[in-house]
Amino acid sequence: MTVAGEREPGGEDAERSAQQERSRIARELTGAIAGVPPAGMPEALCRACVTLLPEVSGLSASIAGPAAGTRIVLFASDEVASLLAETQFTLGEGPCTEALRLRAPVLVADLTRGADTRRWPLFAVQAAKAGVEAVFSVPLAGAAGPLGTLDLYRERAGGMSNGQLRTALLVADALTLAVSALDHGSADSTEVVTWLQGSESDREEIHQATGMIMVQLGVSAQEALLRLRARAFAQDQTSADVARAIIDRTTDLRHE
Repeated sequence: MTVAGEREPGGEDAERSAQQERSRIARELTGAIAGVPPAGMPEALCRACVTLLPEVSGLSASIAGPAAGTRIVLFASDEVASLLAETQFTLGEGPCTEALRLRAPVLVADLTRGADTRRWPLFAVQAAKAGVEAVFSVPLAGAAGPLGTLDLYRERAGGMSNGQLRTALLVADALTLAVSALDHGSADSTEVVTWLQGSESDREEIHQATGMIMVQLGVSAQEALLRLRARAFAQDQTSADVARAIIDRTTDLRHE
């Protein structure tokens, strides 16, 4: 891949250059979490990713949950990145959902017009409201399938150069290794809290609320989750917000 104005080294030089870049990124991420307690690791990884990918306006990383259609937002650099991740989960559509399905990067240079607005009509509208015109989703490629996605956004339309895409792919690879290693928990076997605990609360609330809807309405888990998402979209809330209201019994879908 070559971009105008760039000269791509060939053969051994290209391989050496790629390996040096991979090593640099790995050092950045491992250095960012060195000595950091488990609860602070997602934020430390987020800061490192922001430093490594300065060309984007913001980013987030999501980890796929054990049940189909569920995810944990591991970290988000800002409120817009968090909103984009939650919106895609709530709607069940968007670049990160597609990247997980295809197991390949999904790059949308202009979300304000063209085929991608028709591909994800609801997500495109919500992204536009948030001031986002370009989105890029890269899967975190685990051995048995994607562990999740690294999701990037820009406030202005425009694609990624080959160099920027290469860096994003290498960051995703390094992040995958970090997630895989750290998800086993702390080196201290007596420590109960793992590095993901801070990110798991929303997932547990959504699972609990989904189970309550299943019992209340006599529907399948998939339909219960769809109803929760639909309620969230209709009220312009996140799925986690609606889940908490259901658990607190301030919202009851049986009355709808």
